[in-house]
Amino acid sequence: MVRSMMSHTDLPTSFWGYALETAAFTLNRVPSKSVQKTPHEMWTRRRPNMSFMKIWGCKAYVKHQMSTKLEPKSEKLFLEKEFLTNSGKGRNIELKEIQQQQVIEPELEGISQAVEENPTDLETQPLRRYLRERHEPERYEFLVTTHGDVILVDQDEPKTYQEAVASSDSEKWLEAMRSEMDSMSENQVWTLVEPPEGIKPIGGKWVFKKKTDMDGNVQTYKGRLVAKGFRQIHGVDYDETFSPVAMFKSIQILLAVAAFHDYEIWQMDVKTAFLNGKLEEDVYMTQLEGFVTPENARKVCKLQRSIYGLEQASRSWNLRFNEAIQEFGFIRNEDEPCVYKKFSGSIVSFLILYVDDILIIGNDYQPYSLSRLG
Repeated sequence: MVRSMMSHTDLPTSFWGYALETAAFTLNRVPSKSVQKTPHEMWTRRRPNMSFMKIWGCKAYVKHQMSTKLEPKSEKLFLEKEFLTNSGKGRNIELKEIQQQQVIEPELEGISQAVEENPTDLETQPLRRYLRERHEPERYEFLVTTHGDVILVDQDEPKTYQEAVASSDSEKWLEAMRSEMDSMSENQVWTLVEPPEGIKPIGGKWVFKKKTDMDGNVQTYKGRLVAKGFRQIHGVDYDETFSPVAMFKSIQILLAVAAFHDYEIWQMDVKTAFLNGKLEEDVYMTQLEGFVTPENARKVCKLQRSIYGLEQASRSWNLRFNEAIQEFGFIRNEDEPCVYKKFSGSIVSFLILYVDDILIIGNDYQPYSLSRLG
C-alpha cells in the first residue's frame, strides 16, 4: 500500500512515513476474512466513520484568518479533482518488475489530451467507455447463465451423506467412507466416551471429491471426514493455531543449489498427514452419520489426534513432524523453520516441508529412508 500510494503522487520520498501511517490507519478500519468486524470496532466497540477520508496526496484548502474583507478565506494547498485528472503524472518508484506498457485507445487518447489542456471540462464532458469482451474465469465454468439467471450445474459430487448413498455411485462413495473410517481406527484418532456434563461436542461432516486424470476420467472416489472447527471455542477447544510454511524463496534457493551440484530431488506427500498430530486439548465430536452403532448411539468421539477442520490441526501436525524428523538426525534451520539439513560424511540431505508436501534434496538415494519418513 505504501509503495502504491507513493508511486501515484509527486510527493517527496520523505513522506513515506505518513504513507505508512495512512496504510495502518486504513487497514484497522476495513474488514478482513479472519474477523467479522473491523479491528477498530473490536477494540473500541464503535463502528469507524470513514467519511472524512480523502485520496492520498490530493489537494485541499486550509482556512486562515483574513486581514481584510476582500482577501480569500482559505488558501489552496491541494485540489482533489485536479489530482485525479493528473494522476498519470505520479512519481517513478522503482516498480520495474511490475511495469507494463499501456496501450491507449485512440478515443481515450483524445479525451486524455483534452483533459490535460482544460481539467475543468472533466465534469461536463461525457466519457465514452471502452467496451471489451468479458470472459468468466475457469473456476466459474460450472455456472451457466440463462436469461440473466445463474444455474448451478451438478458436478455429480454429493454434498451430504444422504446424497452420497442415494446417488448412482453409492457403492463407491460408501467404500471411500469405509476406507476413511478404517484409517481413523488404525491411527486411533478417537475413543467413544459418554458425553461429559456441560460439554457441547462439535459436529463433523463428509466431504466428497472425485479425482480425475488429465482426460477427465474418474480415477478415485474420495470421502474425507472433516470436523466443524468453526464451532470450536478459543481457550477451551484450542489455543495456538500458527504453523510455519516454507517460503518460496527458500525452495528456489535449494533448487538452485541442487541444480548447481547435480543433487537428486524427490517429492512426496504424507497420507492423512493431520492424523499424525497429537491433541493437547480435550475436544469432543459427534459421531458421523451412517457409522453409528445402536449400542454406542449416545456416546461421542473424544479426539486423540488432530483431524482436518480443527483450528489447531495444522499446528499439531507441524509439531509432530518436527519431533519425528529430528529423530532421523535432521537439524532445523533457525531462520527458516520448514527447512531441515543433515550431513553425514560426504552425504548431504535437505528437506523442505510445505504443509504435508515434502521436498527431499541430496546426493545419496536410500529408498528405505523415504518409506520411513512416510
